[in-house]
Amino acid sequence: MKIMIFGPPGSGKGTYASRLSAHYGIPQISTGDLFRAEKAAGTPLGKQVAEYMSKGLLVPDDITTKVLKERVAKHDCKNGFILDGYPRTIDQAEALKKIAKMDAVINLIIPEKILVEKISARRICEKCGNIYNIADINKKIDGIEYILPPMSPKKAGVCDKCGGKIIQRADDKPEVVKDRLQVYEKQSKSLLEYYKGKIPFVDIHVIRGPEIMVGKIVEKLDKMGLE
Repeated sequence: MKIMIFGPPGSGKGTYASRLSAHYGIPQISTGDLFRAEKAAGTPLGKQVAEYMSKGLLVPDDITTKVLKERVAKHDCKNGFILDGYPRTIDQAEALKKIAKMDAVINLIIPEKILVEKISARRICEKCGNIYNIADINKKIDGIEYILPPMSPKKAGVCDKCGGKIIQRADDKPEVVKDRLQVYEKQSKSLLEYYKGKIPFVDIHVIRGPEIMVGKIVEKLDKMGLE
């Protein structure tokens, strides 16, 4: 099973990808994680990536695609994988077509009002990157009830996974969030249109926490009979 997860910032792509990875026994592949691993390993490719990251620039598509191609060629991907954060552009989608035949798109849908609240409440471990959220959302929008409980650490300010310090990223602050959502909207529209009709879509309206919504995703994927 080879699937991609699309969704705006704050929709929970990483959380859903990791839980689906555990459920199906296939790796979650995040280009951000791959870049950090290459950088930490000090490989020639990692040094190139580090140069772009240190300047706050996007890593070019050709380097991103090369890193991804090397990753999906590894043994643990023989039964499939979950792409989290790739592709982001039509050019990347075209490159991916030459690397692997994807089986489905999981498209996470959530209103902007909820996203702004969720992203502003997101916290991240500065050491290991584990993500938490302190928002406790319980509201109705257009007649739909959204109940999204917090995903807080056991000890305030301390990561459950590694004991690192939990912080709020600068680009998760409210004044930055709406700009990020607008960028995603422009970027994703053409990408979603690119895939419509080419591979099956699993549209998921995120109205509850992951412990409920993951089951909904699994149910839909299993009905598709993917292997």
